[in-house]
Amino acid sequence: MLDLSALWVAIKRRRLWIVLPTLAVLCLAFVSVNLVTPRYTGETRLLLESRGSFYTLPGQTLPDAAGQFDAEAVQSQVQVIMSRDLAREAIKRIGLVGNSEFDSGVGALSALRKLAVMIGLAAHPADRSPEERVLEKYFERLLVYPVGRSRIVAVEFTSRDPALAARGANIIAETYLEFQEQAKQENARSASNWLLTTIEPLRKRVSEAEAKVEDFRSKNGLFVGPNNNTITSQQLTDLSAQLSTARSQQAEAQAKAGLIRDAIKQGRTFEIPDVANNDLIRRMIEQRVNLRAQIAAESRSLLPEHPRIKELNAQLADLESQLRAAVERAVRTLENEAKIAGQRVESFQAALDGQKKNVSSANDSEVQLRALEREARALREQLEQYMQRYREAVARDTLNATPADARIISRAVEPTEPSFPKKVPIMVVATLATFLIALATIVTRELLGGQGRPLPSAPGGPRWVTVGAEDEVAPGVPTPDAPRRDRVSGLLTHAGRIGHIRLDSSRADETLAEIAERTQEAASGKAPLVLVLDGGSEGAGNPRDLAELLAQRCRSILVDLTADNDEGEVGFSELLAGEALFSDIIMRASGSRLHRIGPGRAGRVAVLAAPDLVEAALEALCETYDWVLVAASSTEEGPALGAIARRAQGALVMGGSVGNGHALEAAYRLSELTEAPVTLIIDADVPAPAAGESREAETVEA
Repeated sequence: MLDLSALWVAIKRRRLWIVLPTLAVLCLAFVSVNLVTPRYTGETRLLLESRGSFYTLPGQTLPDAAGQFDAEAVQSQVQVIMSRDLAREAIKRIGLVGNSEFDSGVGALSALRKLAVMIGLAAHPADRSPEERVLEKYFERLLVYPVGRSRIVAVEFTSRDPALAARGANIIAETYLEFQEQAKQENARSASNWLLTTIEPLRKRVSEAEAKVEDFRSKNGLFVGPNNNTITSQQLTDLSAQLSTARSQQAEAQAKAGLIRDAIKQGRTFEIPDVANNDLIRRMIEQRVNLRAQIAAESRSLLPEHPRIKELNAQLADLESQLRAAVERAVRTLENEAKIAGQRVESFQAALDGQKKNVSSANDSEVQLRALEREARALREQLEQYMQRYREAVARDTLNATPADARIISRAVEPTEPSFPKKVPIMVVATLATFLIALATIVTRELLGGQGRPLPSAPGGPRWVTVGAEDEVAPGVPTPDAPRRDRVSGLLTHAGRIGHIRLDSSRADETLAEIAERTQEAASGKAPLVLVLDGGSEGAGNPRDLAELLAQRCRSILVDLTADNDEGEVGFSELLAGEALFSDIIMRASGSRLHRIGPGRAGRVAVLAAPDLVEAALEALCETYDWVLVAASSTEEGPALGAIARRAQGALVMGGSVGNGHALEAAYRLSELTEAPVTLIIDADVPAPAAGESREAETVEA
């Protein structure tokens, strides 16, 4: 784990390696920005938009500027502004040839440049044209870019002379607009030339096609009458109309004649409208009425056989016969009219049949005529379109009729502030970069060098002693760079097989803190497992205090098999029985970082009876935590306790008071079960046993 306090100490110790380079770079940057020749930048902005006139555009429709200038089109116009052809023209107009800032051929060559020319690494400026010599510097000082998500293009030109910078940006923009106008005029001119060479042959083809149409029409008699109909079609229509009229007249005459004959047979001759409206018959009827009136008048004084009566009757009979003859003539007249109408119908029918034959024979000719007319019409439309395009191209070719699709919206003005160098930003960035690089170098050196945090020195000398070397640090205590097993041995001070720590009751917390200080660096791989016996005895501390101190520096867990489960909480026994998960049994007290697992409802007897399950559970905890402490009682027996002791990388026996001989017996028994170092923690008042004393002597002394 990283130790920020140790890094801060190292940084303070090497602060001169940070301060001196930072101040040096600050001074160097200050001198540099004041000695460098300033450069000024002029900026001109162009808006890309369609500026064609309504009367000069093809089809007289205004294009969509948004669709015409998309992102790709804007980038294309940027490349056009940066083209070499436009650059050569701009160089001539700005007058960069002969300017010492841009023309490398002006003035004498430097010694380094002469040497490069002599050995062939560089070309002599006189070998290139003036424009070619200026192009390289020109493109270095030119910057063209689109402004944001818009159709605005910015043109920036940099120079030592502010007036030249502004004039150069404006001239480049104006040259671009002129190039655009010339390109559009050239397009219009080439289009008009092509159309002019195409229109004349097309006009001749149109004349020939129309002449073919008229010649074919005259040869086949396909003349066009009113309503764009041919003569034969018009005649057929007229004959059809006359035939219909004749048929209607014939039917009308026949109907009238039949009605008159029926009326004559029925004696209702004078009820017929054609008979009643006849003037001759009307006069005869009047004469008959007068004769009947005379006969009636004479019959009052004369007898029927009187000559006057006979004369009047004879006149009446003659008048009746004349009246019947007149009616017969009227009937015959209608019948004759019906016959005449029938003859007309027959003649019209014959003429119509003949005209049908003529029309049917003329259909093939009309099909050919329509084909010729379509060809002539298509050529005529093509000629008219070409003529219209030719007139539009000629109109666009005239001066100022084809404006460029861009306009200047912001002209460059002579800048007052240099664009390079930016004194304050350069000084700030250089100083800050140097400071960060120096700081990162020192931090990296500390982290990669493997330097650990120095051990704290407590008043009155070190607390770690070994058997036979009281009040001295054990010569076998490893450094923090040692492997994990050695670091565990360093935590549990040893000499030979069993070591002890003299623990002052008044300074117990400080001594345990010194033990925890040994664990400031997290071990790689699995966490070390430490078995603690007889924790909770008076005066010699307890495993919970040591675990709390370890938890302040790394992830630690305490498997407390000595605790009493009065509240019936789930614990290690339920995990081994499969009734609970790790998340159910791991507890953490409020305000503490230490994780803790209790024995469970079944108690520590059930836990220590299953060695295989205990070993698997502890293996999982070692994969997760940095330190795993198992607190047990030295009076416990069982295969699980032996499995824990063999798996442990260290063992602690907290002996408590001086007369606790059972603690020393437990330490010797652990030394037989495990190869890990065993440490006995006793009160400070008890003198440490000599290194060569026997086990019985140590027991008596304890």
